[in-house]
Amino acid sequence: MHRYNSFSDELKRVFGCRVQRLSVDAGFTCPNRDGSVGVEGCIFCGGRGSGSFGILRGGGVAEQLEHAKEVMVRKYKAHAFIAYFQSYSNTYAPVERLAALYDEALAVPGVVGLIVGTRPDCLPDETLDLLAVYARRSYFWLELGLQSPLDATLSAIGRGHDLASFTDAVRRCKERGIRVCAHMIIGLPGESREAILSGADLLNELQVEGVKLHLLHVMEGTRLAELYREGRVPLLERDEYVGLVCDYLERLDPGIVVQRLTGDGNRAELVAPLWSLKKWEVLNCIDNELERRGSTQGSKCPSPQR
Repeated sequence: MHRYNSFSDELKRVFGCRVQRLSVDAGFTCPNRDGSVGVEGCIFCGGRGSGSFGILRGGGVAEQLEHAKEVMVRKYKAHAFIAYFQSYSNTYAPVERLAALYDEALAVPGVVGLIVGTRPDCLPDETLDLLAVYARRSYFWLELGLQSPLDATLSAIGRGHDLASFTDAVRRCKERGIRVCAHMIIGLPGESREAILSGADLLNELQVEGVKLHLLHVMEGTRLAELYREGRVPLLERDEYVGLVCDYLERLDPGIVVQRLTGDGNRAELVAPLWSLKKWEVLNCIDNELERRGSTQGSKCPSPQR
């Protein structure tokens, strides 16, 4: 067991076995790329969507899942899976199309749940009503990108939405019983330590159910790569990042499920920092630092809600 409320521990509690996420590219786009909000996307997002490597291209949802299942059975002996709609904004379509895609995923043998990643400005009420149906009938998470608690940072990284949009989306999800996992990036340009850690306070206040912490890393083909090469974006060293993550966890409500603690980009496209490729080494450093401190998730949370 970890010193934080890890997603792997949550899955073992719920299912009693190893469960693997299988990433899916269902052919969505993003309002921050198709001209509805913007055309360039966030500065860290490449042409295929952030974090979208390793997906079988050109296949339908079921075909992608079956292909990924074969890999996970071989690699991890896993027999239960969660379909992770990851690339771009996976609620950015009419509800009829969404329902057909989600149903196709759940019909694949061994798939026990859904994770749907999207933006807070892609959640009209009719879409949330649909998601609430899947939240009742399956193991379900809605992943919402926020990245920073500061509107100034959201503007600087080209998010195309503000904090108010995120808080409103979380409120409307709670009204429908939909669990939310917030995405936050540590190491964004211009953010102080206290600004970064205020993100934990915000998530506590909103009572989100999950969080993914991402290291700011630079991928080829992004505006961030251009800024980095111009010397305008400093990146964290490994020990700096480990310390910030541990500080963050200490302030985070212990009831929030931690689904990720670092970012790992495609080796072929990663520009920097190269130390991020050693994902398990980073995770071990976080575990060791928490043990050294004698601390746990929520040990410095002033008033845990759960």
